[in-house]
Amino acid sequence: MIVWVNGASGAGKTSVAGELLDLIPGSVFFDPGLVASGLDRLLPRKRLDGVGDYRELPIWRRLVVDTAAALLNEVGGPLVVPMALLRQDHRDEMFGALAARRIPVLHVLLHAEETILRERAAEREAPADAPGPSAPGRLPGADDLPAYRRALSWLAQDAHVVHTGGLTPRQAAERVAQAVERGEGACDIVQTPEPTAETLASGVLLFDDRDRVLLVDPTYKPGWEFPGGVVERGEAPARAGVREVAEELGLDLPTAPRLLVVDWEPPAPPAHGGLRLLFDGGRLGPDQVSRLMLPGSELRAWRFATEDEAEHLLPPVRYRRLRWALRARERGITHNLEAGVPVGGEQALPSRP
Repeated sequence: MIVWVNGASGAGKTSVAGELLDLIPGSVFFDPGLVASGLDRLLPRKRLDGVGDYRELPIWRRLVVDTAAALLNEVGGPLVVPMALLRQDHRDEMFGALAARRIPVLHVLLHAEETILRERAAEREAPADAPGPSAPGRLPGADDLPAYRRALSWLAQDAHVVHTGGLTPRQAAERVAQAVERGEGACDIVQTPEPTAETLASGVLLFDDRDRVLLVDPTYKPGWEFPGGVVERGEAPARAGVREVAEELGLDLPTAPRLLVVDWEPPAPPAHGGLRLLFDGGRLGPDQVSRLMLPGSELRAWRFATEDEAEHLLPPVRYRRLRWALRARERGITHNLEAGVPVGGEQALPSRP
């Protein structure tokens, strides 16, 4: 198990985490900043200079998950991890990857008013020659307070909040330990095993009466997605899409969906790639829309989006796939793609109607 102690600079994450070691039997302290220190020595300076914060580095997020899993395997745990995690897509990526390894996460947020956070951060600001990661890894003073303010709306829903104003680190740690004992802050994320080879996945495009496409927001990976999932062994791809729509949204499609796009996604380590299919599930009536349901452990939200809106919600590879699927739907054809580019046909997207 991992106890992830979140909060802005000045919230007392490290101090509280240190006190927790006395309160949670067998617990071990894991500082993800050590991973940043290693990357500061391993990565080319040009790569480090291109980011303002080591948490923006995909390699840092992967290594934190891998190191935490290896450490738990070595020492048993639980691990106490004091680290600000203020972007929801980073939370989804890292907590989802831990869930895939069957490692439960208890997410605790240490919260204090901004005036208190600024005072604490000023008091604890390290001198310029302090040891530790250089520019990409340093967040001096109260630099992360704007990000913290933006994150509070989702953090308050995802984590167990402990108000630390007026509390000593020991008192705050005691409240965190009580929350851990009660299982408060447990992140209920579907345990989707990580693929070990190429996969075949079916997505289904569903539309409203304005021809906007339905997108869903997974809890276990960053970015919005189409309803759908991996095709099980021996399962027909179209039937897999129908099954996933029923499981994810509580919606039974009356007919088999029509294939719009076949896209081969090349392997990009650590991902294995595979075939990605998109089907046309048709338009949903108002009654169907009103009955849409979400499995809380898998999907956080759903929304209808125009093609332009989808560009800002979907990762680029999924957006390219969607654009070709929409053109195929308009023209009544199927597109065969490799890495989002048609094979043996037109190489540029036709203009929108």
